[in-house]
Amino acid sequence: MAALTPLPTRIVETVSGSTPEAELSRQFLRYLFLQREVEERIERRLYRQGKVLGGVYVGRGQEAICVGSGLVAEPEDMLFPCHRDLALYFIRGIEPKHVFAQYMGRVGGLTRGRDANMHMGDLSKRIVAIISAMAASVPVATGAGMALKYQGSRNIVFNYFGDGATSRGDWHEGINLAAVQKAPVVFICNNNQYAYSTPLEKQMACQHVADRAPGYGIPAEIVDGNDVWAVYHATKRAAEHCRSGAGPYLIECKTFRMTGHSAHDGGDYVPKHLWEEWGAKDPIVRLERRMLDRGEATQDEIDQLFAGIRREVDEAIEWAEASPYPDPSTLTEGVYEEPAQ
Repeated sequence: MAALTPLPTRIVETVSGSTPEAELSRQFLRYLFLQREVEERIERRLYRQGKVLGGVYVGRGQEAICVGSGLVAEPEDMLFPCHRDLALYFIRGIEPKHVFAQYMGRVGGLTRGRDANMHMGDLSKRIVAIISAMAASVPVATGAGMALKYQGSRNIVFNYFGDGATSRGDWHEGINLAAVQKAPVVFICNNNQYAYSTPLEKQMACQHVADRAPGYGIPAEIVDGNDVWAVYHATKRAAEHCRSGAGPYLIECKTFRMTGHSAHDGGDYVPKHLWEEWGAKDPIVRLERRMLDRGEATQDEIDQLFAGIRREVDEAIEWAEASPYPDPSTLTEGVYEEPAQ
């Protein structure tokens, strides 16, 4: 891995008289709602209007995992998101308009129209593009962690995947290598109870994904994946462990996918009572309630935040739709390495 170019430190806007904890809650709420709103527009409008190229996979109900952990990551840490971690892109400074353009195959997308939907990354922002077979990212993330370690960097890797990934061979091989090499990787499992249509109990005999960690000699913990503050604190512990040189750490975030596997999947195989039970644990509603109870925001302030995000999203869609499709004559640009002159 080449030496990393320093990125600007994330700036958190503060409000006069507000506490650091209240400001962090505001940041959490903004990114939670931004992901929810962008994905709502992609899945329930643009996709159904025939404007999205390819499939659509969203993180409705589990946004707290990428938001709570993403705000722990330092600017030069490496991120390996899965297909339900859209807020990581926003946290790293990627604007919604570029995400919409990406899904519509336009030049303004991160891949400049070369590949549609969620197969996007930005190495200048330390985001590695998604690999469709989620477990396949684990050995790659481990390699990135080993490279950082060899460079003597204090930076670490955050690798995200679902519960289904932990039943694949490449997940186990990658975890084992990370453990043996003490690679500084925070492995984050979005355990949303279903691997596509397969419920957890039909793919593994142990009770928790975290139960797999002791066999590789690495620490693990289970956290409420719908509580953004709980995810944040667990990730801080994991990051400190990895930065200390102690090797990898596994976090299992218990959550639920409040949608089908993708936009074309109605999720009819999910028992109705689970929709109701997990719907009551919505991470956005829970954080709103916490902020109101602690006096960190008023309902009017929250409503204004949401209204501002909706306006931002409206403008982003307008920009993306105005972005052209790529010129076919540029098809091979950025695909092959140009020979040195």
